[in-house]
Amino acid sequence: MSAPGRRARGPAVPEVPPREGHGHPPLALVDTHAHLDLLGEDVGEALRRAREAGVAGVVTVGINLESSRSAVEMAHTYPGVRAVVGVHPHDAGEMDREALRELKRLAADPAVVGIGETGLDFYRDLSPRPDQERAFRAQLELARELGLAVVVHDREAHAETLRVLEEYAPFDGKLVMHCFSGDLEMAHAVLEMGGYISVAGPVTFHNARRLQDIVRALPLDRLLVETDCPFLSPHPYRGKPNSPARLVLVASKVAELKGVPLEELRLADPFVRG
Repeated sequence: MSAPGRRARGPAVPEVPPREGHGHPPLALVDTHAHLDLLGEDVGEALRRAREAGVAGVVTVGINLESSRSAVEMAHTYPGVRAVVGVHPHDAGEMDREALRELKRLAADPAVVGIGETGLDFYRDLSPRPDQERAFRAQLELARELGLAVVVHDREAHAETLRVLEEYAPFDGKLVMHCFSGDLEMAHAVLEMGGYISVAGPVTFHNARRLQDIVRALPLDRLLVETDCPFLSPHPYRGKPNSPARLVLVASKVAELKGVPLEELRLADPFVRG
C-alpha cells in the first residue's frame, strides 16, 4: 500500500476494454493485493468491471484492525474475493497483545488466506522503527503458527527486511513481497527463502527499467501481479485512482517482458489455506 488511510476520490476513469463475450480467450488473473475498503467507488461495480476485463479473483488486504475486519466482511460478501488481515508498519504502534489476539481471531475465518500487510517502512517512518520490527516479527510468527502466507511491505528498508526474514526462513511458498522495490540480488534472496515477488503498476512505467529487468530475470512461476488499488495505477493511468480491472495492464506488461502471450500467462497463487 502506497499511502494508508487516503481514500481515492474523483470521477470514475475508463478501464481497460472488457473481454467477456467478445471472442477473447479467458484470462485467469488474480489481483494478489488490493485495498477494496479504500476504493472511492462501489466495490461490486469495480469487481464486475474486473471480471469483464479478465480478473478472476481479488485478495483484499488489511492495513489495521478496522480494515482487516472489512477485508473479511468483503470476502464473505463478494464472490472471488479473499482476505488478508494484518497491521501495516505505519500502524505498528497498535500491535499489542490484544491486537494480536484479534488478528488471530480474524485469521481463523476460512476466507482469510494470509497475514499482512506487515513489514518495514523507513521512507515515511510513521511509526518508530523498533515498533515496526516488533509488529513485523509478531505477524511473521502468527503466519507461521497458522500456516498462512505473509504479505510483506518493504520501503527503503531492504537490508533490514531481509535480515528479519532470514530468521524465519524457509517459507515454502508462504512469503509474498508486495510491490517489490528491491534489486535483483534481493529478489534472488527472497526466492531462495521460498518466496514470491509481486509487481504492481510501476512495472509499466517508462522509467522502471530496473524492475523490468528483474521481471525478465526471474522465473515466471515465482512472479505475482497486483494492483495495490486504489494506489499505483499503471500507465497510462498513472496518478489516477486505481481499480482491480487495471490488473490486466500490469499482467500484459509482465507477459511482454517474459515473451509470452497474455492469454497464456499462468502465475502461481500462494493464497490458499492449509
